[in-house]
Amino acid sequence: MNKNPPAFDFTLIFTVFALTVFGIIIIGSATRININGIEGRFISQIIWFATGIALMFIFAFLDYHKLCRLYIPIYLINIALLVLVLVKGSGEDNVRRWLFGIQPSEFAKIFMIIYLSKLVDKSKEKINNISRLFLIIITSVIPFVLIKIQPSLSASLVILAILITELYLGKISGKYIKWALMIVIPIMIILYIDIASNEQRILHTFLTDYQIERITAAFTDNLSDPRMYQTKNSIWAIGSGQLKGKGLFNGTINQLNYLPYSYNDFIFSVVGEEFGFLGCVGVLLFMFILISRCINAAISAEDDLGMLIAGGVAGMIFFQTFVNVGVATGLLPNTGMALPFFSYGGSSMWANMIAVGMVLNVGKKKKKTIF
Repeated sequence: MNKNPPAFDFTLIFTVFALTVFGIIIIGSATRININGIEGRFISQIIWFATGIALMFIFAFLDYHKLCRLYIPIYLINIALLVLVLVKGSGEDNVRRWLFGIQPSEFAKIFMIIYLSKLVDKSKEKINNISRLFLIIITSVIPFVLIKIQPSLSASLVILAILITELYLGKISGKYIKWALMIVIPIMIILYIDIASNEQRILHTFLTDYQIERITAAFTDNLSDPRMYQTKNSIWAIGSGQLKGKGLFNGTINQLNYLPYSYNDFIFSVVGEEFGFLGCVGVLLFMFILISRCINAAISAEDDLGMLIAGGVAGMIFFQTFVNVGVATGLLPNTGMALPFFSYGGSSMWANMIAVGMVLNVGKKKKKTIF
């Protein structure tokens, strides 16, 4: 029997707790608990965090080798849930994202990290075999498409980011990267021309009208455009905070409800207005520490499977953080991406806490050395 306690990464745990607690405080300001009193979203986020802690430690103690042996059933469950939400799911304006009170698209990210980590690990000697590479890509495209037609563009893009991360960590050949760039770059040029046109014929084949409006509005770079209302107010909120911010509950743009979804997609804007540039830098610093601890766990993992899991989580959190902050600052079109551990949402909180739990589990098992 091993009498040594688990060698958990307490820096990672502290960072997650600090981000989440600060996020709950910001959600309180975004929902104006100073005016309306403590209400549902604030309480719900606390409950989701508390239950998320339990999930984090369950997966921290659950051996990732045993978990990944179930990668095929996990993948099939993922696909079943994504199909079921399209058939029986709920939402508004023809959007189907909710099933039994949860968002399957959020848990699909975790399912795909587990599935791809195991598949890439099993394929490490054949990763550059065209048939094996096709299998990895096509099984990732299926959930990507199912999430995209909910529609949830942001969550589908995370699946793509996870796939790219896992293939890179799996040491895919440089020739495939070159081929991909030779295909992607011309496509991006064509899409840019299509965006600049008045009809957007190509974009209409795979994006909804409101998604196209968000993209075209961002490319006009005209803050007076009504479609840029959220982005414009987000930029104003961040800019008005200046160096130190206006103080908690004192953000006028936030408190006067000029910032839609300030508790979710634009929560970074609330930080900028009420805690200023220093508050924004502080949040990004903690995000950097969190991602770096995931990368450290990947580097020091005892095997490639652990490296792929921790690396996949790092890629997922980095991509979501980059897009959320990019949208809030007007650098990217509005995609509806949550800020990990910070934005309001139970499914997102649970999925991210499970992800951290898996990283903690990987971190317990270090590479064996002669020392």
